[in-house]
Amino acid sequence: MASSHSSSPGGRRGGRDGIYHKERDPSPRRCRPLRSLPDVCPAEPTGERRGGLCDGPSVVAEHDRWTVFSSRVNLPAALNDPRLAKRESDFFTKTWGLDFAETEVMPSFCLPNITREHFGPYLQETAQRERIHERCKTICPSKDAVDAVSSISSNHEKSRADLEQVPKIFMKPDFALDDPPTFSAVLPWSHFSSAGGRASRDASSSKLLQEKLSHYLDVVEVSIARQISLRSEAFFHAMSSQHELQDRLQETQRAVAVLRGRTAAIDRVMCQGPLRAVRTALTRNNCVKLHNKLKLMAAVHQTQPTVQLLLSTSEFVGALELITTTKEVLQQELQGVHSFRHLGSQLCELEKLIDKMMVEDFSMYARSDLDRCLRDEPQVLEKERLESLVFGLLRQRKLDFVDIYSDEMIAAAKGVVAQCVAESVLHIEDIDTEVVTKLADQMRVMTFPQWFQLLKNVFDSFLLFLQRIKATLSVIRNVVLEVLASNQNLQLPEEEAGPGPPPDLSPSLSVLQGKAELAYLTHEGLFISDALSEAQQQQVALQSQGACPGAGPKIQNQTEADAHSVSNPTPSEPDLQRVVRSLQDLLHAASDVSHDRCVKVLTGRAKDGSLERLSSSEFVSLSRAVEAFAGRTEELSGRRSVSLRGALQSQANRFVHRFHDERKTKLSLLLDNERWKQAEVPAEFQELVDCIAGGRISLPERKVPGPDERKPAEFLLINGQKYAVIGTVLLLIRIFLEYCQCVNDIPSIATDMLTRLSDLLKHFNSRSCQLVLGAGALQVVGLKTITTKNLALASRCLQLVVHYVPVIRAHFESKLQPKQFSALRHFDHITKDYNDHIAEISAKLVAIMDGLFEKVLSKYEVKAPMPSSCFRNVCRQMTKMHEAISELLPEEQTQMLFLRINAGFKMHLKRQLARLGVVNDGGPQHGLVVVDVAFYTENLQALRSLEQLDLNMVEIWEQKR
Repeated sequence: MASSHSSSPGGRRGGRDGIYHKERDPSPRRCRPLRSLPDVCPAEPTGERRGGLCDGPSVVAEHDRWTVFSSRVNLPAALNDPRLAKRESDFFTKTWGLDFAETEVMPSFCLPNITREHFGPYLQETAQRERIHERCKTICPSKDAVDAVSSISSNHEKSRADLEQVPKIFMKPDFALDDPPTFSAVLPWSHFSSAGGRASRDASSSKLLQEKLSHYLDVVEVSIARQISLRSEAFFHAMSSQHELQDRLQETQRAVAVLRGRTAAIDRVMCQGPLRAVRTALTRNNCVKLHNKLKLMAAVHQTQPTVQLLLSTSEFVGALELITTTKEVLQQELQGVHSFRHLGSQLCELEKLIDKMMVEDFSMYARSDLDRCLRDEPQVLEKERLESLVFGLLRQRKLDFVDIYSDEMIAAAKGVVAQCVAESVLHIEDIDTEVVTKLADQMRVMTFPQWFQLLKNVFDSFLLFLQRIKATLSVIRNVVLEVLASNQNLQLPEEEAGPGPPPDLSPSLSVLQGKAELAYLTHEGLFISDALSEAQQQQVALQSQGACPGAGPKIQNQTEADAHSVSNPTPSEPDLQRVVRSLQDLLHAASDVSHDRCVKVLTGRAKDGSLERLSSSEFVSLSRAVEAFAGRTEELSGRRSVSLRGALQSQANRFVHRFHDERKTKLSLLLDNERWKQAEVPAEFQELVDCIAGGRISLPERKVPGPDERKPAEFLLINGQKYAVIGTVLLLIRIFLEYCQCVNDIPSIATDMLTRLSDLLKHFNSRSCQLVLGAGALQVVGLKTITTKNLALASRCLQLVVHYVPVIRAHFESKLQPKQFSALRHFDHITKDYNDHIAEISAKLVAIMDGLFEKVLSKYEVKAPMPSSCFRNVCRQMTKMHEAISELLPEEQTQMLFLRINAGFKMHLKRQLARLGVVNDGGPQHGLVVVDVAFYTENLQALRSLEQLDLNMVEIWEQKR
């Protein structure tokens, strides 16, 4: 805290002697207007801002009263406001109110805008006198100013001189005696560590050091006291302001207490009375609602006796309506009432009892009809009884009898499979039913022919089952259509009746309407709806007879005569049409259930994987039987069921997976044991290839070997071309023909087979690349090295597979749907991969010779004798290469390969000649090189199929520029 007259932090250099002079305010001291800090204690949120002490902060709203925690700025922050040029001296004596916080005063619009031009005449008059005054002040300064400056300068100089005596190490901000260098600098112990002969001098040195440190302490304390004395006025002023602020706070506290007392009185006089009146009105309304609720509870309490009374008179519909209404009241109006906590469950039990009485007879009929032997006649059991039951259910508006029949149908379908399995097991002596008790286990013990015969018996039984259900549902449907037609006939007279009764018959109609309203209490028939229907018919008859005089007494007598007659109310037309649709859906459901039970038979057999191990012919017979059963059921029900077909497709997928895994494993084993030598081609494989060339993409029948059987050939002939192959490729041809044969037998798995076959071909390509190009055969088979003959043979085998890829693609394209043609892109990828592999093998052969050329020609020197040993070695290696690949590759491929090898030879020879500095200048060295080149050309063109090869050896020479 600083005084209002505190000096600025830095001094001002003035005078000729370089003394720092303290700035002084030339203007005389005067009282400043009150200035306030930012909003330290803001006004209450709910009260208005007031100006005086009496108008303190509002505390009417207790939840919004101001506390010290509502202050946004604390006292230290207010006193050290960085936005103020210097601290306020009157902070603790300012009057609390609007003027406490500083606010910007807007300029008044009533005052004119004063500019410098208004003072122009005055400045001109006083300009001469001001210049004279300033000149006098400069020449003769005042005595007080000179004394004050001299005293301040002397004091400042003395204080500065005293402080300069203190070493700079004590003024450092990081001064700490626990630092060893600092401690050694302050207390030089070197003076005390000498020999004991100097003890007296050491004692005097330590005493001198102690006096020096005490002197430094005195200098600092004197400087601190001088600074405190200069700011004593500010300290005393702050203390006086603090006492005055405490007095003001006590006055404010007393004002707040008075205001709280007045507020409590207002609350007691003006608020509590009206609130009590409102509370009393609400209590009365609640009592009225409670009384109504008790009356409703009394009515609900009589529900069970009323239901028992209605059931005693066979009034099922009325009892159900009363139960439904009571349950709605319990859920909406009386929810949570403890005394009725069991009433809902009791009403549910009553409702179930009524439902059971209505459907029990129909359920017994359905059970007895579906459980009898499927081959018994007639198909519909007791047709008259069934028709009467359906009429009764429609009469009772119980339209869920279709669901009841559906449940019985599902239960009967389960028994069909069990009965078929039991009959089949009786004819199989190998199965002991006492040991093998479960049906699934019994089916898995059977052989495939036995199980297949069981499956066909299940199919036949379910066809008879569906025929019986269809006949029964036809009878029910005819009854529903008959009721629907009768309803439509009854609606015609009602539509032909007039739009309204004559005016003179209105009293009679009002009497009939009153009777209809009391039908619930007075009707003696079986159903409440009968009374409402009778009243409606009487109104229609009265309207139709209104024009006839004297008809009133006749209508009244007829009404009294028919009061006790029982009419036949039926469901509405949309409900009956919904029943018809439900009957058709039930037939569809019967077909689906039959398929589902057959799926159980299929999956029960396939649980141990036996269906996956079937041969292609056995799986084809199974597929055809399933398709035949699915077609017959589709004819009976008019619906295409997919569950059985889906199960068959799932088994087909497993069959394909097992089929593919076996052949892929077989191919992997063959490749891992392949020594990559040319194999002989048996006659059966040549016949297989000939069949493919003839357009037959299938496996031929195995022939019994005879004495005149042809011997194995050295090459495989395809369209006049010879293919040198390994044994694995011959078996690969047979494997992909097995895939094609399987697609011929089961067209539904064509897409899956295509994917698996493409995977097999990719596996052959990648594995052969690893074994040959990657030299994996060295570790797997134990070959000493991968020779050029191995590489050429692998290339020719890959070419054979590429030859058959379009044939396989065309075969699968004929088996796929047009929307499945996108799967054929796998063959394009396979062809590209194989061609890339063949190109890599060719590049490997060229690279082998390139490495040889680089090694041999790097030692080539142009000197006699000719031909040189380097060229003899090159020609020898070229002859070996030709001997290795000429019998395996066609002539065109051999020529292209040797052209690439020759290009590499020319590049290396040209580089060596440039290194040796030999040019085609006709000199001796040029002649020696020509002799070597002629020897190389003669030897290379002497090889078979390379006679016409253009070697173009001129390119070995640098072109002259």
